[in-house]
Amino acid sequence: MAAGVLLALAPVAAGAILSFASYYGDHMVLQKEPAGAVLWGYGEPGAAVTVALSGDGGLVLMKKMARVKEPSGTWTTILDPMDQGGPYALTARQGSENVTLRDIYFGDVWLCSGQSNMAMTVLQITNASQELAAASRYPYVRVFAAAPSRSDIELEDLERIDLPWSIPTAENLGHGNFTYFSAVCWLLGRHLYEALSPALPPSISPHQHLSGPQTPSVLWNAMIHPLLNMTLRGIAWYQGEANAFLHTDQYNCTFPALIADWRREFHAGSGRQTDPLLPFGFVQLSTYRRQSRQDGFARLRWHQTADVGVVPNARMPRTFMAVAMDLCDEHSPYGSIHPRDKQNVAHRLQLGARAVAYGEKNLVFQGPYPTRAVLEVPRALLNVTYSQQLVWRRRDTPAFEVCCSSPVSPCGWLPAPVVAVGSHTVTLALPGCGTLVLALRYAWAEWPCEYQSCALYNTQGLPAPPFLLETLRSSNRAGDMELLLLHPSSSLAWGV
Repeated sequence: MAAGVLLALAPVAAGAILSFASYYGDHMVLQKEPAGAVLWGYGEPGAAVTVALSGDGGLVLMKKMARVKEPSGTWTTILDPMDQGGPYALTARQGSENVTLRDIYFGDVWLCSGQSNMAMTVLQITNASQELAAASRYPYVRVFAAAPSRSDIELEDLERIDLPWSIPTAENLGHGNFTYFSAVCWLLGRHLYEALSPALPPSISPHQHLSGPQTPSVLWNAMIHPLLNMTLRGIAWYQGEANAFLHTDQYNCTFPALIADWRREFHAGSGRQTDPLLPFGFVQLSTYRRQSRQDGFARLRWHQTADVGVVPNARMPRTFMAVAMDLCDEHSPYGSIHPRDKQNVAHRLQLGARAVAYGEKNLVFQGPYPTRAVLEVPRALLNVTYSQQLVWRRRDTPAFEVCCSSPVSPCGWLPAPVVAVGSHTVTLALPGCGTLVLALRYAWAEWPCEYQSCALYNTQGLPAPPFLLETLRSSNRAGDMELLLLHPSSSLAWGV
């Protein structure tokens, strides 16, 4: 088929015969309206290239012309926005040469990127055989996987491809361990396809995983920079385990900066077709060591939200997050840092994508979060009010801690046992703390709970995310002490 040549293991050299760039091929999906899909490729410098989009019966629906630039030997054009659907054929012509891509659809294109947890294939996850057997039911969710690669300079095209654009099968979804195809990426695309419409030609997922060196630019150069011309609908990101041990407390700055940078680059690279606020979803860290007393994982989970606790927020607009701290897997054959339950990860991600990227109204896509706390001084109780109805799933899981030190000395964190849980409130006991409550935190541990057994969830089964909140005291009419919940990086009050 045409993709066998067009999606070769190395890009066609500049000035060579007419071709599309490496990641265009048969069976691919191009971004549907309201954006225009960017097409580019190679040709003879100075020559004119005509690109025609035709329907299944051969009727030409659109023509675009581009000049091959010198000295790069590349051409670029942008199609008019197209409604979802297909199949179509794309033909590029230069003089007597022509090349055609077939079985092309217009839908939504999602880029999945990250480290080894994103690279875990469908073969490696819970219920793998059932998931692989179901692949044939989704012929319109198309998949593509770039091969791991590094470069000291920014590349214009991919050097290697693991999986050209393909219709999903058990074989190409479960090729091997940590190869292709990403389970999280596949399940996210499948969930979105099912939720948005059976007629939607897919949430499409070019998959990358960026594990390996500690020099991020060599991965960006080889695996992301070549894709900047592509028009995208959104990005899914699963990375951060290494940052729990390295540069942890810079992540609250570096992660929002990465998101902003990728948005700028994809917007510019696509000729402003990709949204400047491209939806960006990510997975909050899961677990690693059960008995660890280190708080690197807890701090990084907090920093993944820019020290706010939930997304989207002012520093991370149009983002969404899948909480995963309750999806531990101590006996995973790939190590506990690689939990096998990727179905719940993808389910939580797709809820965020539907709410944030697709604007689905009244969809609950994250767990409950505290809005205020009132200290009952005579009874030494702290009443925490939450944003959603609560389900107290595991009563013996220690979850809350309070800082009871004086303002001039370091925090001494003490357990705050749960006394009662109401529909929207949690009452905590404060033995030995009195009125010196300076901060409150929840699920602040590397391994905060057993599998799907953290303390608090909402009625939809989504876990309450971890938090670390400082307090500002004020008195109310009853004489109790009200604690305004603040996130540490600003003076924004969560509750009054």
